[in-house]
Formats: sequence, C-alpha cells, structure tokens
Amino acid sequence: MHLVPDEPVGTLTTAWRQCVGTGRLNLALRHDYVESLALAQREIGFRYVRGHGLLSDDMGIHRPYTLDGARHVRHSFAYADQVVDTYLRHGIRPFVELGFMPDGLASGEQTVFWWKGNVTPPTSYDEWADLVRATLRHLVDRYGLEEVRRWPVEVWNEPNLDVFWQGADQAEYLRLYEVTAHAVKDVDASLQVGGPAISPGSDEWWAPFADFVTARDVPCDFVSRHAYTSGPAQHVPFGTYQDLRPPQHLLEQFAAPREHLAGTALAGLPVHITEFNTSYRPDNPVHDTAYNAAYLAPVLAAGGDLVDSFSYWTFCDVFEEQDVPTSFFHGGFGLLTHRGLRKPTFHLYAFMARLGDAVLARGEDHLVTRHDDGRVQVLAWQPVDGAAPGAPTHTVALDVPVGAGDGDAFVVRHRVHEEAGNAWTAWNRMGRPASPGLRRLDLLEEASRPAVEHGAVPVRGGRVRLDLTLERHEVTLVELEVVRDETPPWLDDARIPGYGGEAR
Repeated sequence: MHLVPDEPVGTLTTAWRQCVGTGRLNLALRHDYVESLALAQREIGFRYVRGHGLLSDDMGIHRPYTLDGARHVRHSFAYADQVVDTYLRHGIRPFVELGFMPDGLASGEQTVFWWKGNVTPPTSYDEWADLVRATLRHLVDRYGLEEVRRWPVEVWNEPNLDVFWQGADQAEYLRLYEVTAHAVKDVDASLQVGGPAISPGSDEWWAPFADFVTARDVPCDFVSRHAYTSGPAQHVPFGTYQDLRPPQHLLEQFAAPREHLAGTALAGLPVHITEFNTSYRPDNPVHDTAYNAAYLAPVLAAGGDLVDSFSYWTFCDVFEEQDVPTSFFHGGFGLLTHRGLRKPTFHLYAFMARLGDAVLARGEDHLVTRHDDGRVQVLAWQPVDGAAPGAPTHTVALDVPVGAGDGDAFVVRHRVHEEAGNAWTAWNRMGRPASPGLRRLDLLEEASRPAVEHGAVPVRGGRVRLDLTLERHEVTLVELEVVRDETPPWLDDARIPGYGGEAR
C-alpha cells in the first residue's frame, strides 16, 4: 500500500500536451483531418501543432515565373492561410517547421516520402532567405505580431539523416540554419527560431551546433530533437514490426539535449521534443494497441520534468508518408484512426487532460493529482518493458487523501485495456476488414469507448484506500470526490416499485 502525501510534491506541467504532430500541412485542407483535429481539441486540447511541408510545392507558396526574359518569384499564401486559419479556429497554434525545399529553388532531385518532399539545399540562399522572410512577414501581417511571436520556428527536419537532408551534410545544414535564423529575425527580432531537429542517435551534432551558433552569433531561441525507441525494421507487405527498448529510454532521450549543452552558450534554452513515439514507422501495428498506451503512460507522467514540450507524432492517421494506407487499422502514428476512432493512446491523453495541476504522488505505475476544488485523480497503468507482454493482472494499492473526515467518496473509474476502449481488438475479431462499412464502423466506435465503473468508497480520517486490479496492458483513470449528501427528507427509494420489500 502506497501512502499518498496530503500536500503536493510538485506540479504537473503542460509539456505533455504543449504540442502534437501531424502529417504534411496540406492535409489540413481535408474534411476528415479537420474533424479529427476538432475531436482531439475537444477532449485533449493541444496547444501547438507541428507538421512537414509548409514550403513544399503542394502548399504553393514559392512560385517562380519568367517575364520579359527575366526570372521572378511570386509568393502565394492561399493554402497556407486556409491551414493556419483552421488551426487557430480549433484553438491550436502552429509550431512552424521550415521545409521542405520548393522544386523551383532545389539544387537536386532527391525527395522523401510518397508525396515527394525535396530534401536538397537551395540553389540560392538569397532566394531561400527571401522565401523565409516573405512567409513570416505574411503571417505577421495576417495574424498580428503579438500572435506570431508565440509560434516557434524550427529550421528543417532531421538533417542528420540523409533521407531528410542530402548527404546528411552537417556543414550545409549549419549554413542553412544561419541564413534562415537571420531571415526570421529580419522580420522581427522577437520571433522564436531554433533547431537542429535531429533524430535519435545523433548526439554528436549538439557540440558542433552550439559551437557554430555561438562563434558566429547566430540566433537560437530554443533547441529541438526527436525521440523514438524502436529497433531495426522488420518489413512485411504494407507493414513493419520492430522491437522496443524500455520506456525509460524515451525519458533518457528527452534529457539528452540539456546534458550535451551543459556548459555551452545554449545551456538553459527551452528544449522541445518535436516528435516522439514508440516506433518511427507509420505502418507499425504497435501504435494501434493498448500496449502502446501502457508503454507511454510513465513518459507522459514524467516527461515534463525534463523538457518544455514533447510532441506525440501524430494526432490522427490522415497521414501519407509511406503512401495511402491500404487498411483501416494499419499501424498509423495517429491517436485517432481514419474516421476519427479513438485508439487506446488517445484515451491516455484524454485521461491526462482530466488530471489536476497539483501532483500528490508519482510511482512506476501511478500518478496522483488534485484539482483546486479538492477533487483527486489517480492515473494508473500496468508497467511494460517494451518486449515481454504484461502479466494477466497488475495491482496498484494506494492510500489517498481526499480532504474530509469520515463519510463516503464518489468514485468513477475509466478503463482501457485489451478488451475495453480498444477498437483494434474488435477489428481483429471482425476479421480485420480493410474498409469496414458503416454498420461495422458504428460497432467499432462503440468498442472504442472506455469501460466506466462508478460507486462509493468509505472515507476514514480524510483518506480513501484504493485497491486497483488492472487487466493486461491497462491504463485506468480513477476520479474521487467527497459526497455531500443533498437528499431531501421526503425521498424514500423503498417506495419505488422494485426497490422496497424483500426480493421474491
């Protein structure tokens, strides 16, 4: 039995929902994407959204043309305006990623993803700087300087990988960063710019990046990196399997930037994990499972102690990096499937959104919080190690303060595990239909809802004893509220037919 203290031991930061990832920004023009965004915002409420492709050709910003034998460039923002308007209308701000290279400015033909984002340096850094300035100036003109000052601007995506930056050329990236950072500051010195947005396994980039921006007095307002814990890909048609390292490995990656930048001029800057998940593949079925939720629960509970934000990649399966998905459940990154079905990891985030700010206790399998009005919440999960399946059951025993003498507390429990709140399990039992019809979609929607239990528990000396038995891979939310009986004296339930007298 874990004795939970009466007084808070800390504060639950908002880092876990400060940002969320998305596919390329052009997808925000689609109806199903916007419906999923609205659902995520209603039940979770992310602050920022980050995605690729703002400057790629399918957004249509960079438009070179020839007039009277001379080359000119027109900057057009029709699609960008629609995308940003959609985000702001749903209460979420852009975390701006500057990339990829427009074809009319690209020095080569190397692309990434099914939608072919160009990953080569610009033919003209002057023209690239003009593009960056024009984009930021337009955003300031349209949305106001005070608003855009709140939007972090990140330079490129994973330049340490040759699939995202031609040759993974560090010197060329540092040149791109320098030109871009100065272009951003040309628009307004208070705009936030940072990088290097590197992928896991490239910590050797931190020292050169810090040395470069310090020696050349290049602006840097924050640093960013990504975090995943999956091993080598084991490919099958239209899918991938991967082993996972323990979830603590994600927290170690979160901590890495500050460790590597200690003693440099960049020490103390905000740290943003602008992508994280278990697998880095958008076709790994682990993303659809209750296991994924149980695995990430301790990361969400503790990650805010290490970084300023950590952005789940991604909020929905409207996502096409590896081509158009061939099956309804396909291992997509999303918290939500196509058609907006909630996955178990979505419920983990929705549970987090119901927690209080005051942290009363943290453990390897629980997080206890309290709201200002005295309501207490317990988030509990079955610990998993990234490899072996969890045990059939797991027990969390807590002695929780509820702030009253003796009496009763109303308790509501929301449960997600292999059976409850798990549309993936139901879909498997249906025979894994690639494109379920409307009737089946309705059934899957019902199956995706968490199990809800409620009751009353005794309060003794202002405390409640909870013995929670969790099923395999379960994440559960328990909410406690002291009962203040307001029953009028004339009510007598025994006089209701079926509730009085002896059962026959």
